[in-house]
Amino acid sequence: MKIRIPDSSRNWISLIGVTIALVSFFMIVFLFAITSIFFESSTYIGLVIYILLPAVMIVGLILIPLGMFLSRKKAADPDAPWPKIDLNNPKYRNAFMIFSIGSAIFLFASALGSYQAFHYTESVQFCGEICHEVMKPEYTAYQNSAHARVACVDCHVGSGADWYVRSKLSGLYQVYAVAANVYPRPIPTPVQNLRPARETCEECHWPQKFYSQKLRLERHFLNDEENTPWDIHLLMKIGSEHASRGLKEGIHWHINPDIKIEYIAADVQLQNIPWVRYTNLETGKTVVYQNEDEALDAEQIDNAEIHTMDCMDCHNRPSHSYKPPAFFVNEALAAGMMPAGLPEIKSLSMEICSEPFTATDSAQQYIEKTIKEFYAENYTEITEEQPELIEQAVQGLQRVYMQNIFPEMNVRWDAYPNNIGHLEFNGCFRCHNDLHTSDDGDVISKDCNLCHTIVAQGSPDDKMMADISSTIEFKHPSDIDEVWKEMLCTECHTGLNP
Repeated sequence: MKIRIPDSSRNWISLIGVTIALVSFFMIVFLFAITSIFFESSTYIGLVIYILLPAVMIVGLILIPLGMFLSRKKAADPDAPWPKIDLNNPKYRNAFMIFSIGSAIFLFASALGSYQAFHYTESVQFCGEICHEVMKPEYTAYQNSAHARVACVDCHVGSGADWYVRSKLSGLYQVYAVAANVYPRPIPTPVQNLRPARETCEECHWPQKFYSQKLRLERHFLNDEENTPWDIHLLMKIGSEHASRGLKEGIHWHINPDIKIEYIAADVQLQNIPWVRYTNLETGKTVVYQNEDEALDAEQIDNAEIHTMDCMDCHNRPSHSYKPPAFFVNEALAAGMMPAGLPEIKSLSMEICSEPFTATDSAQQYIEKTIKEFYAENYTEITEEQPELIEQAVQGLQRVYMQNIFPEMNVRWDAYPNNIGHLEFNGCFRCHNDLHTSDDGDVISKDCNLCHTIVAQGSPDDKMMADISSTIEFKHPSDIDEVWKEMLCTECHTGLNP
């Protein structure tokens, strides 16, 4: 049977549409075959195969009936009746066969393409690499985090169609902002639009999973000539002393299913918390605490948004943490990435990291130039006899700098407060500051031993240690007497000191 195409399809618009659709289709098939056979793929090939080329093919397919419609409209008698579809007529039968077969192929390809496009847009590579400059800080930090094998969408979207649709609608503006270059630098944390932790974090970290206590070992290096190491061993009370007690006490008591902690924040980043409410869901007991320096009146409380505390109120940078220089240099020295025996390398690194830069390349060049010049001027013997130590220091600092500071996006540690701990950011001290009191005189204490106890501290050669059932009082590495008891850590610690 000879198949003839309808006369109405013989026009330039339909011909162009057929050409566009066929070329796009065969390019999709060709690129898909190449990536499947040779296992060579990239973020941008996926973008072309599953999003760009299908969009072009659909435009071509739309042009085909559009050209036919315009052609018939031009040739038809305005008073002529609507055409009758008669499959006994070879002309109509041919058109029907072409339409049916073409539609079946198109629907099959569309279903396969839509499935692949869905998974592609949900991939880590799509989230982290498409907008390379914009997402570079988040993608880099994510790759060096404990969640490096957890897909972005598992936390940022979660399960369910409603949040999927919401994320894609939000993504439309993000695409526009990147294309028009109107996005802020740094990208603000979307605190107001985060999905509740019980619907994301607790898919893996459910409350009943938490264990009793954990020993945490830290090594700091002081800003002196010898880079003197200072160890501190903390017993972290993440749960009860005995695991059988669950969340009855310890840090994770805050998400005990039997209690409810609510708060009002005075800023969008939830860093200033003047009002806290504790509710015991078993007994019904309720206690309200207010910061005595910033107490809210009844009208302010009625008009404020009351947040319910969950995982993200403390673990607010679980995958995108930008460490302060004091932290990432300490870690590099402790890991041997930078030579701890190189005189003054800790203090010199702090000075370098305090400098503002507009580009990563400039920072990398400055690191190399400054370190080499410093040791050439002050430690000639090391420069001549142990140049490999200087080179190791340069490469080590360059590496950890690139993992935590991103000048192009104005991203560094102080751009995103990290609420875990209380050293560079107030974190715990947002509530535990001895200022939040109830009407009955109860105080939200800032006693360090509520969350951890010190079991050892000091230099490796002169370390104070407690026995297994006791603790020792904190001793500041620098001689500041007992000032640390009255002040918050953040009043001195800026991320550029031990």
